[in-house]
Amino acid sequence: MALNKLLRPGLIQLRVLDLDKTLNFYKNILGLDEVCRTSDGRVCLKTYDEFDHHSVTLRLADTAGFDYAAFKVDSPETLEEMKEKTIKFGYAVDEVPANSNQPGFGKRYGFTICTGHRFEIYCDVELAEKGPQIKNPDIWTTPPRGMRAIRLDHFLLYGPNIEEAERFCKEVFGMYSPEVCNLPDGKRLATWLTSSNKPHDFAFVEYDKPGKIHHIGFYLENWTDVGNAADWMAIHRLKRDIGPTRHAITRGQTIYFWEPSGNRIEVYSGGYTAYPDNPLRIWDSDMLWRGLFYYEGEMLPSFLEIVT
Repeated sequence: MALNKLLRPGLIQLRVLDLDKTLNFYKNILGLDEVCRTSDGRVCLKTYDEFDHHSVTLRLADTAGFDYAAFKVDSPETLEEMKEKTIKFGYAVDEVPANSNQPGFGKRYGFTICTGHRFEIYCDVELAEKGPQIKNPDIWTTPPRGMRAIRLDHFLLYGPNIEEAERFCKEVFGMYSPEVCNLPDGKRLATWLTSSNKPHDFAFVEYDKPGKIHHIGFYLENWTDVGNAADWMAIHRLKRDIGPTRHAITRGQTIYFWEPSGNRIEVYSGGYTAYPDNPLRIWDSDMLWRGLFYYEGEMLPSFLEIVT
């Protein structure tokens, strides 16, 4: 449940190298539904259990990676309030008209933060034509496919000056950090941020190149579904990074792999219940690998080094 006026990350737009092959992955392996296509060829998708119009947009490009993420807020008043707070914080804000480049979405405000990532905020979005039932609802209307992704859950971003980014998310978005990882000198190496009882809505890692994404996380119902995802990976020869395994950070059960365009995907279940009054969990940087890979307890170079 949301604990403040920023409800959740509601939309992410990704660059992909091969639209047909990558779209087949998102639809038939990860299990998303295609909602629509835009006039410039982008594809909008959602999971079977999401109410809003769509949550993922794929754009054909020469490089894979992150275009932007958009966050839903609770009201038009909050939207204007956060716009003004963002300007006061020091970031220039632009306006994206309703139903322009994201069908079904109302007016959005966009800005680029210190890590080089573009964020947007919005409050209005149409309900999906094909969404969960709301009158005497069954658990689903059509059987979930493939890995049975339930929702767009979180993402991990790499960029510089994450201490400022963390401060922005707390002061403007009203988020809090359940866990952090610090270098020996006390500076942030990584921070996990949430608006809700989830252990994270997204996270940052300090990195010298701006605007990078490490992974996009989709939520699964349970550990058995993580195993099912591993079966689908093996059947379709998807390149695995690590897992199935478990994090100590967030306590999530997880597997990481790459989709056909090279963006890293996590499918994830479990995790602890976070509250803003809980003590901050702090990891030393030399213990980060035990935090990330609780069962293995050792460094995996690809996990640190490969971003898009």
